[in-house]
Parts: sequence; C-alpha cells; structure tokens
Amino acid sequence: MISPRQAPGWWQRLDVTVRDLPLGLLLLAGSFLPVLHDKGTQVGDLPTRPYDAPALAVLALECLPLAVRRRWPAVSLALVCLGFAVDQLRGYHSLASTALPIALISTGAHLERHRRPAALLFSAAYVPFAVALHRLGSGGEKASGFVTFYLALVLAGGVGAWLRSTRAAEADRRRRVAEDTRTAERTRIARELHDVVTHHVTAMVVQAEAARYLTAAPDRLDQTLTHVSDTGRRAISDLRHLLDLLNPDHGAGAGADRTPSAGRLRTLVEQTRRAGQPVEFAEEGTPAESSGSADLVAYRVVQEALTNALKYAHGSPTSVRVRYGEKEISVKVGTDGSGPATASPGGSGRGLAGLRERVAVLGGEFSAGREAEGGFVVRARIPVGNPA
Repeated sequence: MISPRQAPGWWQRLDVTVRDLPLGLLLLAGSFLPVLHDKGTQVGDLPTRPYDAPALAVLALECLPLAVRRRWPAVSLALVCLGFAVDQLRGYHSLASTALPIALISTGAHLERHRRPAALLFSAAYVPFAVALHRLGSGGEKASGFVTFYLALVLAGGVGAWLRSTRAAEADRRRRVAEDTRTAERTRIARELHDVVTHHVTAMVVQAEAARYLTAAPDRLDQTLTHVSDTGRRAISDLRHLLDLLNPDHGAGAGADRTPSAGRLRTLVEQTRRAGQPVEFAEEGTPAESSGSADLVAYRVVQEALTNALKYAHGSPTSVRVRYGEKEISVKVGTDGSGPATASPGGSGRGLAGLRERVAVLGGEFSAGREAEGGFVVRARIPVGNPA
C-alpha cells in the first residue's frame, strides 16, 4: 500500500506515457456526458449533430493521442488535428476538441527538432480545412472567424514555445551553477593542498639543510632526521585527509574532522620550532563548539604565516597570538626582521593573497605587511558561525 507521502515519488517514476494518458481519458469520458455534449469548440457554422457510430472513433482519435504528447509530440499533434478536423466537419463539436490546444502547447514545449517545418505544415493544412468548413456551412461564418481561430491556435503554440525556452534557460542556469560550484570546490582544494604541501615541505627542507651541518653531532643529526620523517608523515596524513574529502562516499565523520582543533595549532607551532624557528605561542579564550569554517581558516592563516617565516626570516623570533571570541577569531603572527612583502596577487589565489580572499569570503578582515620596526605581521579577524 502506497502512503500519501510516497504517492508523488511513485507517480513520477511511472513512464511519461502512463502519466499523460489520464488527461486524454478524462476528456474522452467528459465528451459523452449529456450536459457537455455541445460545449466543445465550434469552427464555422455547421449545426451540432448527435453522436453516431463513427463518433466514438473520432473522439478517441482526438483524445487518446494526448498520451504521447511529450514522448512523440509531432505524432500526437498530427493525430489530434485529424480527429479535430473530422469532429468539426461532421458537426460533433464535442468536448474532445479541447485536446487540440493542449496538443499544440505540448508540441511547442517538447518538440526538439523540425519545429519550423511542423509549424508551416500545420498552417498549410489549416487552409483546406477552413475552406471545407466554409463550403459545407451556410456561408454565415466570415473569413475573420477562421483567422481569429487560427491566431488562437498560434497563441497556444507560442505558449508551448515559451515554456520550452523557460525550461531550457532554467536548465542552463542550473548547469552554470553546478560548474561554478565545481570550480569553487577545485579552487578550495587547490588552496588546501598548497597550504599543506608548502608548510610541511618547507619545514622538511629547512631541517634537511640544517642536518648537513650536524655530521659531527650524531645525536642532533638523528634528532633532526627524525623531525624530517615526522613532518613527512604529517604531510602524508594531511594529504590523505584532503583526498578523503574528494571521495563522494565519505561520511559525516570525515566531514567532522575537517575543522582543526586548537591542539593542531600547538602541533603546528611545535613543528615550526623543530625546524629551527623560535616561536612564541599564546591562546586566549575557548574555541566555540560551532564555529563553521572559521577554525579552519584561522589554522591556515597561522600555517601560511609560519611557512613564510621559515622561508624568508628563518631563525628570527616569531610570535603567534590567537584569541577566540564569541563572534570572531583574531589571529596575529609577527616575525622580527625581514619578511615577505606580500604574496603575488596575480597568482592563482595562493599564499597570503589566497588567505585574504578566504577570510573575505567569511566576512572577515585580513592584512599583511611590514611594521615600522622592520618586522612583518599578519593579522586576521574571522567571524565564527559561517558554513564551510
């Protein structure tokens, strides 16, 4: 037994012909109701006549082709037109004649090819039909009546064409939205990969360079090489995490691990210290339970700033200040001595320029530049609660 909630989905899963058939059957049944016998379309001035033996076939020819009005719109229109012509020429004037404008609307909306030839053929067939009705009638119907009816049919076809163009425009809009979404996701993943690879590889390079001068101190050499190995393992772990996000079957657990905890900031700072960079780290406040993607962006700001410190001011004292507020996360990373002026804004959205954009997306503020004392400071104010 199908529940009321399941009924819409069940109906949509049926073949389109099955879903379109009830309309034709409804018109066919209504045509035989005595109260609706003479309520159909009347073109010309032929008198209405009662149904006879051929009437059932004529009415069925008008109504039943509506079942294929979306699957084979041209065939449906041709059969309905034929039934309509016989209906009018024999003077039935049945309710089934309403199927003609329905077929025209469906043809305009669903006919994909040869639309112009179909319109010309329909117009050409209307001329002998109008002439035949005029000759069979008493001549009371003027040409203006036939022209008016033709224009009404053209309007029905125009409505169908408008529906078709609207549907095509909506499909194109959805396609563009999907493409923009995929592009934004690729850009985000590229930034994540840049942040992960740049930081870890920079730390490994610095540690490896330092190891060259420690051959006389085996204990320190072994310790440095251990740090290189640990950094490599962390890089692999972070890359595996990003690749897991690309898996469409990853569950809620993978998504939940996307936002780094405060503990990862301490691990990041400790890793930078092992690479030879003296870092002073301080945190204020408590991270919010639901901060959206603010935690992740704050982590990336610190990571990029420390990476630049290793690259351009190796060995210079560096300070990291992170303050967790109710409405925002504030980050300040300062390095004494020289530092990078800025990341190239003309690049692919990476480095400090990429961080500025990521912070701006969340409605925050980002700045990076030299201080009067000669140091380099990165500041970010990131609102919490924005979705990732």
